[in-house]
Amino acid sequence: MQRLLLAVAFVCLPGVAAKGQDPVKVDPQHYKVELDNAQVRVLRIHYGPHEKSVMHVHPNAVVVYLTDVHVKMTTPDGKSVEQTGKAGEEHWTPAGTHLPENLSDAPMDAVLIELKGKAAAKPAQ
Repeated sequence: MQRLLLAVAFVCLPGVAAKGQDPVKVDPQHYKVELDNAQVRVLRIHYGPHEKSVMHVHPNAVVVYLTDVHVKMTTPDGKSVEQTGKAGEEHWTPAGTHLPENLSDAPMDAVLIELKGKAAAKPAQ
C-alpha cells in the first residue's frame, strides 16, 4: 500500500509543483521575456501547430494576438474552454492558472502584457 501511495505521489507532484509556476521558467520553449520593469512584464508567446504548454500562472494581463488563434485553456480543476481570436485583436485576461494548447494547424503568436502591483495580484494558490 505504501508503494502505491508513493507511486501516485511521484506521478502527481510534478503537476502540482508546476501549477503556480512562472511560464518563462517552466516553459521557455513558448515564452520569452521582452521587457520587465516595475509596472509590467511583456512576454512574447509562440506555439507551433498543436503544441501544448504546462500548467502555469499569470497575473492580470492584456494579450495581443499577432496571428489568428484557436486555443484550448485547461484549468487545474480539469475544466477547459476553447478560445479564438483574430490577428490584431486584444483581450483582457484576468489572473489565473491554466495550461494552453494550440488547436490550430498553424503557428500561434501573441504578446502578453502582465500587470504588476496590487491591482495585478496573483490568485491564491
